[in-house]
Amino acid sequence: DQPGKPAVAILTERLWKRLFSSDPAIVGKSITLNGNPFTVAGVIQRGFMLNAEVMPSEGPMDKVDIFVPLPLGADAAKNRGDENYNILVRLKPGVSVQQAQADIDAIANRIREKDKRDRTFGMHVVGLREQVVGDVRRALLVLVGSVALVLLIACANVANLLLTRAAGREKEVAIRTALGAGWQRLVRQLLTESILLAALGGAAGLVIAEVSLYVVRSMNPGNIPRLEDIEINGTVVAFTFGVSLVTGILFGLAPVWRALKVDLNTSLKAGGRSGQSDGGLHLKRHRLRGLLVVSELALSLMLVVGAGLLVRSFVRLQSVPPGFTAGHVLTMQVAASGPKYRPDKAVAQFYQEIESRIARLPGVKSEGVVSVLPLTGSVGWGGINVEGYAPPPGQELQVDLRVASTDYFRAMEISLLKGRYFSEHDTADMPQVVVIEEKFAQRFWPRGDAIGKHLWFDPKKPFTIVGVVGTVKQYGLEVDGKIATYFPQQQQPGNGMFLAVRTSSDPAALSGAVVREIHAVDPDVAVYGIRTMQDRLYDSLARQRFASTLLGAFAAFALLLAAVGIYGVMSYLVTQSTHDIGLRVALGAQPGNILALVVRQGMELAAIGILAGLAGAAALTRVMASLLFGVSATDAVTFGAVAVLLAAVAFAATVIPAGRATRVDPMVALREE
Repeated sequence: DQPGKPAVAILTERLWKRLFSSDPAIVGKSITLNGNPFTVAGVIQRGFMLNAEVMPSEGPMDKVDIFVPLPLGADAAKNRGDENYNILVRLKPGVSVQQAQADIDAIANRIREKDKRDRTFGMHVVGLREQVVGDVRRALLVLVGSVALVLLIACANVANLLLTRAAGREKEVAIRTALGAGWQRLVRQLLTESILLAALGGAAGLVIAEVSLYVVRSMNPGNIPRLEDIEINGTVVAFTFGVSLVTGILFGLAPVWRALKVDLNTSLKAGGRSGQSDGGLHLKRHRLRGLLVVSELALSLMLVVGAGLLVRSFVRLQSVPPGFTAGHVLTMQVAASGPKYRPDKAVAQFYQEIESRIARLPGVKSEGVVSVLPLTGSVGWGGINVEGYAPPPGQELQVDLRVASTDYFRAMEISLLKGRYFSEHDTADMPQVVVIEEKFAQRFWPRGDAIGKHLWFDPKKPFTIVGVVGTVKQYGLEVDGKIATYFPQQQQPGNGMFLAVRTSSDPAALSGAVVREIHAVDPDVAVYGIRTMQDRLYDSLARQRFASTLLGAFAAFALLLAAVGIYGVMSYLVTQSTHDIGLRVALGAQPGNILALVVRQGMELAAIGILAGLAGAAALTRVMASLLFGVSATDAVTFGAVAVLLAAVAFAATVIPAGRATRVDPMVALREE
């Protein structure tokens, strides 16, 4: 598989099934790629995937479908004009990434010493796991942490409910003890009940998780690596039931401890009386319940603060101007490849012809092609020299390099700040020109005029700056890219280009007509990646939307659990204190007095929980700093708003049982005693 030998290719199983119907005789057959014949040498097994996270490319690549040999000829060592290769290596046992980097640095030094012209050559070693999940690990860990917090809140709620249940069963426990039941039997009985509840909850949770997983996959932002591989398998089931068992035991111990402390004489002497009034409405006799509620509120506030920060960050990000107008723009990729497009003139003529035909379509306002379309993941960069600027020794000025046609800027509505756009006169036989972005001009000519200045790759062929355009968010609204340059497509033609078409109506409705016009010029040209620019802009925020939506859902669930928790405790207190409330009313207490007493008890819990939660949130949200945009990890507005929200929820959860307390009939309450 060397240059000059017959060309071969390896197919992925996915492509083999999709295009060749799993043909068992595919090996040895010929396929055509870019106008050239290739012999199929094999089909690679399912599960091997080389996607953009594993192997960054110069184009937007979801997954590789076909592999061909890298054609390195005998003169490759002498010609290192293109150094943009990615290399995969398997390290020897015990060798770290840092040791590999040291070896690579030594090799790069030898190359630089051998070729004095290549002073910036270098290679950076990255572990494969870090390459695939490095930029999403923190976001996923935040989500995992939020799941743990919700689990703790739910467990605290269940513990409170079990405590209440244990309090109501004091007489039963006393009778069992009086009849000879040992403490081991009581512990076994109560723990069995709590573990059974936890196991049933875990089973129900797995069912809900299966449905939720479908929802999460439907929300797939497309840039969460291996999301489609997530499944509920045996490991997940075992882990879920293990967690259920542990939590059932751990949070069932509190009610077991209370049950074991039952005073046999007091419980049996109470007879038919409601002897549960142990301290009235004062929480000092219910410290464990109060502590659990405070913990719920604190954990809920931490979650809601995290979700609030992500939502505010997402809103801020959406308001960032991208540097172009995304509405009513249809985009697609066009690949004019093969032997007939090797002359630059043929490539330039092809794109001129399709632009001319598309411009005549009804509903088309303007159209243009560009080598690197914003928000597609495509990259195009290189070193360049600037008039009047000398880079530091051993360094090179790196800029984004984009090739654009005459009307591309109008199609994308990229603003012209100075000079002019490209024109039809900027042909190959005319002086070479370039348009730069505003950020480029501000860096090198902050007080002067960039128009007329020169850039060059080769000192003998300078490019004259003829225009300055607005800065475009090329790689994402939250990313500040390199300074950028645009070269005219007729002077620097490229085979693979993005086509942008601005329409006066629904752009998606014109996709079929646009593709037909392209194939009318050449039916063999590949047209793919057909999407509206609005969809690309929407998808560029998918990861942030994914994280904020999931964390927001967890936060809402936690807030609901906290409200249920404080409501349950206050309802229990009101029920246990019916006699005390009836006595107060009989002695002249007004409904407002009873209401204020109950609400005060509940809001005391809320205040402690909110203060503890604010302190915890201030510490934990710092790990989210890299996920935020335009918002501080300790944003006072978010913290204050969430504290008020939680106080309002706690107030509402307290007022309901408090209102029930005001309706206690003193005659009925006292008669029961």
